[in-house]
Amino acid sequence: MNKFFRRIGILLSLVAIFALAACGGGDKSTDEASATKDNDAASSFPEKDINGVIQWGEGGATDIISRTLASIAEDEIGASLIMQNKTGASGAIGAQYVYDQPADGYTLLFGAENPNLYQLLEISERDYVNDFVPVSIIGQSYAGIVVNKDSEFDTLEDLVDYASENPGKLLMGTSGEGGLPHVASAMLKSELDTAFNLIPYDGDGPLSVALLGDEIDVTVLAVSAAQEYVDSGDFKMLAVLNDSSLDSIPDVPPITDIYPQFEQYLPWGPFQGIFAHKDTPEDVVQKLSDAFKAAQEDEEFIEKLTSLGVDPVNLHGEEAEEFVKANQSTSTWMLYDAGETDISPEELGIPKVGE
Repeated sequence: MNKFFRRIGILLSLVAIFALAACGGGDKSTDEASATKDNDAASSFPEKDINGVIQWGEGGATDIISRTLASIAEDEIGASLIMQNKTGASGAIGAQYVYDQPADGYTLLFGAENPNLYQLLEISERDYVNDFVPVSIIGQSYAGIVVNKDSEFDTLEDLVDYASENPGKLLMGTSGEGGLPHVASAMLKSELDTAFNLIPYDGDGPLSVALLGDEIDVTVLAVSAAQEYVDSGDFKMLAVLNDSSLDSIPDVPPITDIYPQFEQYLPWGPFQGIFAHKDTPEDVVQKLSDAFKAAQEDEEFIEKLTSLGVDPVNLHGEEAEEFVKANQSTSTWMLYDAGETDISPEELGIPKVGE
């Protein structure tokens, strides 16, 4: 009897072992099936239109550059790019929308630098480094301090003196917390003791309209967005936030010619890029990157960027990732050092550039 039960016990043990092996084999099979599915999806990508989400309003630098590139890239990708603007919350609404979509490469974020500051300013939990993968960094832009053609201010010194002596009286248009004008105003406040009344708008396009209509006294725009208004005489650009002049607007002085103390922050400026959800299959990201890389080599597109005061960079892969991290480091520490936020970038695991 004891021998019988021993045999039964052995048989049961063997059954258990085989069952566990089957389970393990099932997991492996599932993983292989998932990998095969991803590979199949990548090899056939794209099978439908791709949605491009622009996180800023129509007519701004990001909008102009994104739509121009999208029309060229369609032939390289082999699918239509359906572009739409999703504005609000300093671009966070558009970024969150893309993050919430399936990570399959069919929804891309055409964005600027703002998500690099979301966590620091408690605007959103999303950021480029942790939640997205760069498909392409298109270009590095520069910023200019601009006023209406009829403004009483003809030089940056005039503007700074008035803003210092009349704190809060001048209306500065911004694109919200973390936007280019907000960061620039923090630099001015930190170094020149200026105080502006910040009025938010949904990107460079609406800011330009507001300045044209005298709704605001001053703003900071990407040179790419302000260029046509400066050329037409509608805007006066008092200075560029750079340590040297720009070929596209050679008569506008760099801010360091007027206030040398800004050299510590420069070179710095906005950028435009294309991003996918972090979990998008690598092969799909690579396909998209290759297509946008080829599109950005188009001579007419390069001429367009250059005419807008944008340096074409056309970065992909690790180079793009390092570029985004460096921009985040510079911008977050700039705001923190200017006293614009109580949260230290160090708390978010963001090192200073070079550390």
